[in-house]
Amino acid sequence: MASDGSSEAFLGVAQSASGKRWEARPDDSRLTAALAQRYSLPEPVARAMAARGIDLDAAEAFLDPKLSRDLPDPSHLRDMDQAVRHIADAIKGGKTVAVFGDYDVDGATSSALLLRYVRAAGGRILSYIPDRISEGYGPNVPALVKLKQDGASVVITVDCGITAFDVLSEAADQGVATIVVDHHVAEPRLPKALAVVNPNRLDDDSPHGNMAAVGVTFLLLVALNRTLRQEGWFETRPAPDLMALLDLVALGTVCDVVPLTGVNRALVAQGLKVMARRGNPGLSALSDVARVTEAPGTYHAGFLLGPRVNAGGRVGESALGAELLSTDDAQRAQVIAQRLDAYNEERREIERICLEEAIAQVEASGDADAPMIVASGKGWHPGVIGIVASRLKDRFNRPTCVVALDEDGIGKGSGRSVPGIDLGSAVIAARQSELLINGGGHKMAAGFTVAADRLAELTRFLCDRVAAEAGTGGLIPVLRLDGTVSVGGASLDLIRALERLQPFGQGNAEPRFAIPEARVVQARIVGEDHVQIQVADAMGGRLKGIAFRCADTPMGQALLRAQGNRPIHLAGRLRLDTWQGVEKVQLMVDDAAEIQ
Repeated sequence: MASDGSSEAFLGVAQSASGKRWEARPDDSRLTAALAQRYSLPEPVARAMAARGIDLDAAEAFLDPKLSRDLPDPSHLRDMDQAVRHIADAIKGGKTVAVFGDYDVDGATSSALLLRYVRAAGGRILSYIPDRISEGYGPNVPALVKLKQDGASVVITVDCGITAFDVLSEAADQGVATIVVDHHVAEPRLPKALAVVNPNRLDDDSPHGNMAAVGVTFLLLVALNRTLRQEGWFETRPAPDLMALLDLVALGTVCDVVPLTGVNRALVAQGLKVMARRGNPGLSALSDVARVTEAPGTYHAGFLLGPRVNAGGRVGESALGAELLSTDDAQRAQVIAQRLDAYNEERREIERICLEEAIAQVEASGDADAPMIVASGKGWHPGVIGIVASRLKDRFNRPTCVVALDEDGIGKGSGRSVPGIDLGSAVIAARQSELLINGGGHKMAAGFTVAADRLAELTRFLCDRVAAEAGTGGLIPVLRLDGTVSVGGASLDLIRALERLQPFGQGNAEPRFAIPEARVVQARIVGEDHVQIQVADAMGGRLKGIAFRCADTPMGQALLRAQGNRPIHLAGRLRLDTWQGVEKVQLMVDDAAEIQ
């Protein structure tokens, strides 16, 4: 989050150890009191709801999200009915359909949704996930033609295709019929296809532009299921259970970091409940290798399950994720899950090396204070540059692009943004200015291909655009806080009340509190550069805290210096920590500020 500096610094922290300005979220004391009274909420929880714009009229829907109330009519999306008509005719006519999906979690879950539904509906379906390294992002003509040769009467592209103008035009000339189901930023022109379903089409007035591709795909299946039912297709066969597929929708939605508001919130809330039942053999096997034993939440989906689904596409076999999520063979699922887990370990080591080199490059170049960070390197693995871009963005508080250059002078880039900067539009503008071979994305993430000899020009273009978008105040990174809690106030009762605000994610940030003037009685480095602390208050209360991957950062050093010395302001999220059946509260430390 960026600030113009006009708000008062919370607790006087204008620059924390991690370089952020602390600001309090808006405080509406009257609404806070009303919410606390009506819904029996502790004051910090009610205050967090009020700060997120949840008033008395919206509170019930927020605290109890339901698809029966929040799911829109899919036909409100442009071309939805046309897409459904073509797919329904193919299923009823005994023809084969195919799905061409992206290799990330959103693409894998979207592909698995279609595979599971069409099979359950008695149809025939093929799938294709491109190789990240040899084929790159999005549909390509050879793959589409191959699917047609294999019998596909229509190919549905999911989580890709909205800017594949040349590819889909050439494929159409070769007799390939396509339907595009996407959510990425669109341009005024549309690709050549039977139907283009994308809530971010410029001529689509439905209010669902924040959905992930897997959410749009689910709406497609809702509409398809309705049509097949109305036309008697299920009179002689059981209808697929759409609700049983919501675990895939939740996983893809969380991992694509779209706002968890409105219909997305309902999809994830219900999907996590389905995930907990372990009805999907692939997700069950993946949970086993990831050691997820408790009821899954957005953390488990986003940080334990999602990275393993992604790992095949990043450093191994791109199709493994979709295959895992669509198989009904429990033994096959175990084999794939173990393979993905191994790929994930390989990915982590490749990522570590690339990240170290990228950090050194940025710090040596003096670009850490530039409006936009662009790091590049020969030999960097294209499969990890998105993760590295995210790590650099978090470290330097700047929109960041990381480019892997190959021996032919071509770079594959991936970018991650900060709130307030539309990176997808910037990349599209760069492509339209002929600085890129191709590229696209959405507000918070983008991907592109660039010639190495245009990289410096691209960097200047992106920096100028980000600087103009940020305004005269520049990018002042801000940590938004939901007030303060004391060590003694961080209780199990407060944790359970905070859980009522789940699912947390983009658009519904997990409440973050400050503990003012905390006394650190213990601080030590544990695991992979994590800092573990214990803080105490004057009443004898104790609270454990953990700050991940920060031992060598200014924040980590500040925490280590604080042991036994003067008090320090802490900021973080309160979580339940269960060990050997004993439940305790733990602070996930996000920032610290030494008191001057």
